Amino acid sequence: MGTVSGINTRRYHGLLVAATIPPATRMVLLEAMDVFVQTTSNPVGISSNQYPGAIYPQGYLNLTGFSAGKQISWCYEIGKDVVEATLQMQERKNAVTIRYQNKGPNPIQLTLRPLVCHKFYHSNFHESPDYPQALSFSKNSTVITNAGISLYLDHPGAKRTPVQGWYYRFEHQREVERGLDPRDDLFCPCELLYELKPGETAVLVAADEKGIKALPPLLPEPRERHDLEERLTQAAELFFVKTKNRSSIIAGYPWFTDWGRDTMISLPGALLHTGHIADARNILSDFSHQMFQGLIPNRFVESGEQPAYNTVDATLWFVNCIYRTLEMEWHRDFATKMMACMRDIFEWHTKGTLYGIKVDPEDGLLTQGEGTDLQLTWMDAKIGDWVVTPRHGKPVEINGLWVNAMRCMEWLADKLGQDSKQFKQAAEKAEKSFTEKFWYEAHGHYYDTIDPVDASLRPNQVIAMALKFSPATGPHAIKALKVVAKELLTPVGLRTLGPNEPGYKGQYKGTLPELDAAYHQGTVWPWLLGQYVSALVKLTGRSGTIDSDLKVRREAKRLLGEAKEMLIYYGVGGIAEVYDGDAPHQPNGCPFQAWSASEILRSWKEDCT
Repeated sequence: MGTVSGINTRRYHGLLVAATIPPATRMVLLEAMDVFVQTTSNPVGISSNQYPGAIYPQGYLNLTGFSAGKQISWCYEIGKDVVEATLQMQERKNAVTIRYQNKGPNPIQLTLRPLVCHKFYHSNFHESPDYPQALSFSKNSTVITNAGISLYLDHPGAKRTPVQGWYYRFEHQREVERGLDPRDDLFCPCELLYELKPGETAVLVAADEKGIKALPPLLPEPRERHDLEERLTQAAELFFVKTKNRSSIIAGYPWFTDWGRDTMISLPGALLHTGHIADARNILSDFSHQMFQGLIPNRFVESGEQPAYNTVDATLWFVNCIYRTLEMEWHRDFATKMMACMRDIFEWHTKGTLYGIKVDPEDGLLTQGEGTDLQLTWMDAKIGDWVVTPRHGKPVEINGLWVNAMRCMEWLADKLGQDSKQFKQAAEKAEKSFTEKFWYEAHGHYYDTIDPVDASLRPNQVIAMALKFSPATGPHAIKALKVVAKELLTPVGLRTLGPNEPGYKGQYKGTLPELDAAYHQGTVWPWLLGQYVSALVKLTGRSGTIDSDLKVRREAKRLLGEAKEMLIYYGVGGIAEVYDGDAPHQPNGCPFQAWSASEILRSWKEDCT
């Protein structure tokens, strides 16, 4: 997590951000490095840090090249002197290898001043007389210890001067914009001096454990690298993590952890289409162990933590993932175990579970939210007591997912030779009610919710259309998809509210309350682009004529092809959480969002090939 300029614009940025209790508890350890280069004249900084009203050093002015791939590279030129800095992450380790190579014709002196802290990644860090609790120097190594966590800096070949002191009021511009505390103080434990002849390299390893070896240098990557599918695959796999105890999908970097809904939406793209089918089974099994009254938790929790179940859709996406995983690779033991979970889910949803989640016996549709001010769908923004997008009752995508879940249950019961009659009958009743109650003839699209009715034009109907066992089919669905294409579709995803609807907000910017107010009121979400393309191909791409089918798939490729640009802006090598509803659709939110990359990859693999 960082920037092209090298300036840490968020409190989450750092050269080493360690998962101290993997996968979700993170700590910033090595936040920055002050770097100076000297030949015959005065030292020139090639690093950059922002302070109130000033940037020092101004290394970004000497930046002539940058690339991000398997390693991050910066190239700096000071006259004829050239220095290349590279940063590599160690796989499955809290460690990075940092290199500075003299690529110029003259010998240089390189001075490094590590700027360290021990801060929880959501927090700020300020000067303390008790920090660090321990500081030790040995040959080629410096160790900074606080709160039981050690930062090891291995620096072979450096002349170390143990000058210690505080650097004050680093300012993070993005936190200023979000209305949060933007300032950190950082501690410098020592100064490292290297004498580098042309071609020589200074190597530093930062890690939270002793004895980590430097990674070998990588060859430069081609400037035009990889096709879109490969780049999307690399982006999606970044969110899959393995610990000693379990596997997981992180919802987004730098601040999200592993959420139930995000995991289940991301799983097909991030795991099934990247060859991690066994890992998908493990994740689904882990979530099944935390089920309570037919619901999986909103967020996976470690032993001793209290899970929360305030989500209506995570469990329905969970059922969809079970089906998708078994469809891709049959595994009878897993199928039998998951069938028992499905029956439990069906029973609890039918008789009623937490937060008013219950099947209405009159029409067979799923209702939710009664008697609570909690938001249970993915449109879950809330500011104080204000629920920004109240969707209590029967949301369109929830009932699409409910029908889909029952058909998945029917499929698996049949596959195992078990009785599937109750699932079939319940699905048929809900499908009939969906067709009769959700269609909004006056505007040619589906209601967003019924009981009570909300006729706002939102993209949730597309989720219902895109499902394998969708109740939103035929002429109604095709007509609604055209309305969505006209009003909600942008090059980077779907708007969450039509621009002609009351309350539409075309820009996602400002403080956290202002961001939450715009979150689902017009802001564009890229993950919905995968849903839209799947609905498009499903509804219009199987006409029976080769020319028509090819035309639809070409359009699908064109729409998803925008990801080429999305992957190189904002989070370099990832896709942002959201974009502005209004052109030019600036990216914002979490820079690396799992379901943004995973859903576009899933749709590319399923709908374009």
